Amino acid sequence: MAERTLLLNSSYEPLKVISWQRAVTLLWLGKVEVIREYDGYIRAITFKIRMPAVVRLLRFIRRKRPQVSFSRRNLFLRDDNHCQYCGKKRDTPELTYDHVTPRSQGGRTEWTNIVTCCVDCNRRKGGRTPEQAGMRLLRSPRRPEHLPGVLTITIALNTAPDAWRDFLYWNVRLDED
Repeated sequence: MAERTLLLNSSYEPLKVISWQRAVTLLWLGKVEVIREYDGYIRAITFKIRMPAVVRLLRFIRRKRPQVSFSRRNLFLRDDNHCQYCGKKRDTPELTYDHVTPRSQGGRTEWTNIVTCCVDCNRRKGGRTPEQAGMRLLRSPRRPEHLPGVLTITIALNTAPDAWRDFLYWNVRLDED
């Protein structure tokens, strides 16, 4: 990873990992400042500079939030592992998802028609709408803008250079021994 450079926004928020060549180009253009350096040097005929490890943009870049992709894991995160019919919090293996408007009645598999559901409530509802089954949704399904604990930059702890560690926010659960 020594040939890679961590690019930070002007607010010190990690944006992405870039090549050291791109980092030097941005530095030469006056668009970044070097925050941390590696031990190695980049040598030219008339000068040498230290290899940039972390650079920070001088102007703030507003980023578009990436849309959260639909998946079972993200659905359970959105609903915080709570059944949307009975409200009980369950472990992931005890959960499934339910089409609010069943597929047999034209319901689609999308954020606004799917909720987290326990197996018992899913059996009770069957292939009916909640109204037909005499059940009530605790919250209407919606597309989430973001999910807690989902990172856009994924770097393994053991491969991140030491120079980056102060700028990365780790969501790590430590196991007790």
